[in-house]
Amino acid sequence: MSYNEDLVNKVRESLIHVPKKVEEKTMFQGLTFMVNDKMCIGVRDEELMCRIDPVVFEEALERNGSRPMIHGARTMKGYVFVSEEGYRRKEDFDYWISLALDFNDRAKRSKRKK
Repeated sequence: MSYNEDLVNKVRESLIHVPKKVEEKTMFQGLTFMVNDKMCIGVRDEELMCRIDPVVFEEALERNGSRPMIHGARTMKGYVFVSEEGYRRKEDFDYWISLALDFNDRAKRSKRKK
C-alpha cells in the first residue's frame, strides 16, 4: 500500500467540517475516505481518487490531470483519478473535494458482502 501522507492529511483537513460520518479504510492500494458509509475520496500514490456524479464525468475528465478509473477493461464511470497537476492549486483541490462530497449525498451504498 502506497500513498502520499501529505495528501492524505490535506484530505483529512478538508473533511473536518463535514457533519457526516467519515471513516478511513485501506482499499485500492491506498487509503479511502468513506462518508456516510459510501466511498467518496481516496489517495493512491500521488493521486486523488474521487467518486463523482456520472452525469458530470465527461466534463470532469476535461480538467488538467484527470483520468478515468479503469478496472480490468471497464471504465468506471463516475470515478476519476487526479494527478498532482490537477489538484496542486487550492481552488483545483477544493473543486475535486466539493464534487465528490456533493455526489456523496446522492450516491448509492455498495451492497455489503456477507
